[in-house]
Amino acid sequence: SMPIHALRFDLAPVEPEFDHPRPERLISGNPQRTTWNHYTNASGEVFAGVWSSEVGAWRIAMGEREDELFFVTAGRCRLTADDGHSVDCGPGQSLVIPAGFSGVFEVLEPLTKHYLIVDRGG
Repeated sequence: SMPIHALRFDLAPVEPEFDHPRPERLISGNPQRTTWNHYTNASGEVFAGVWSSEVGAWRIAMGEREDELFFVTAGRCRLTADDGHSVDCGPGQSLVIPAGFSGVFEVLEPLTKHYLIVDRGG
């Protein structure tokens, strides 16, 4: 079994993964998104790392058992739920996207965030 050690992102460099929003979800721009996933737990239900994105907007839909907490280190974003409720988030601020959330994720200024996702599947 693997040893259990504390993990500090800046001491554990990982290879980035790059993607773009799927065309059917894209609303504006065509932002490149970069993910440095530093941690996945043994059951594959918890993920933690750093994510950044260029300016743009796309539809998101969280799984029914998938919650995300993130902390913005640079840039600004806005989440708008399908019912029109929106919240902005900038440097030094945290946001939770609850399971079942459906709406639009908009990157207003090039964004970097630290994330923790718990996805219990189902």
